[in-house]
Amino acid sequence: MTIRKPDFIIIGAMKSATSTLHEQLALQPDFFMSNPKEPYYFSDDEIFSKGRDWYLSLFSNAAPQQLCGESSTHYTKLPDYPETISRMKAELPSVKLIYVLRHPVERLVSHYIHQWSQNVISCDINTAIARYDELINYSRYAYQIQPYIEAYGRDNILFVFNEALRVRPQAELERVAAFLGVDPSKVKWQTISEQNVSSERVRKFKGYHLLIESAPMTWLRRVLIPKGFREWVRKNLTMKKKPDISEDNRVELERIFDADLKVLSQILEQDFTTATFKDSALGYASKKSHN
Repeated sequence: MTIRKPDFIIIGAMKSATSTLHEQLALQPDFFMSNPKEPYYFSDDEIFSKGRDWYLSLFSNAAPQQLCGESSTHYTKLPDYPETISRMKAELPSVKLIYVLRHPVERLVSHYIHQWSQNVISCDINTAIARYDELINYSRYAYQIQPYIEAYGRDNILFVFNEALRVRPQAELERVAAFLGVDPSKVKWQTISEQNVSSERVRKFKGYHLLIESAPMTWLRRVLIPKGFREWVRKNLTMKKKPDISEDNRVELERIFDADLKVLSQILEQDFTTATFKDSALGYASKKSHN
């Protein structure tokens, strides 16, 4: 049996539409995407200890003509997973990489909401920004990607922007296909539910998936528990409004991110700032799709 390895990896960033891109590629006949979507093999010590055979088995069912891929956002979570790149380079010396980016402040807010809903963070967002370095670090895109450029080279990395995926998804999917060596005319963006969204802002608790998300428990709740009480419980588990970053914190975040984006601008040969990020993202994607 031929041993298959991933031909490409979506390496992040967290809360930037990596799940959506993974699912779209999984629907295309020329691609085989891992299940689980995020194996975290190269980043997480516990997963890495499962061994090479376990990781490569994730791609064993791929057809010979399919390109194999996985998507693990832990791969761009420096400094929390310091062994990621050295492990990846040792196993996959020439793998192609896709980095999905989003406005750094918006990504931070979405990250906070996700961690709040998972009971990882319980404080307000302004306290969290001071307490949890990850909120800022994972939005420092140049900081995260520079070690990959050193390891794999700039030409081996495709930058995709969340903002462009939302506005022109088919064109972005074609750009991804072209980067991976697949005829762009052979891919088609499918209408599917948005993946891994925190918009409901519902706080999870121990046993949440069993009690709330399982079909039998959903039926029992509707039969046995009055609707008014169910709505009261849900209301008390839901974030009431979008987190509000203080003016002082916003100014400081823009200072930090603008410094990082200055480096990213040099990498991408296009100016990015927090103030112009969305327009620059769309402009970059449009320019690259016509090259």
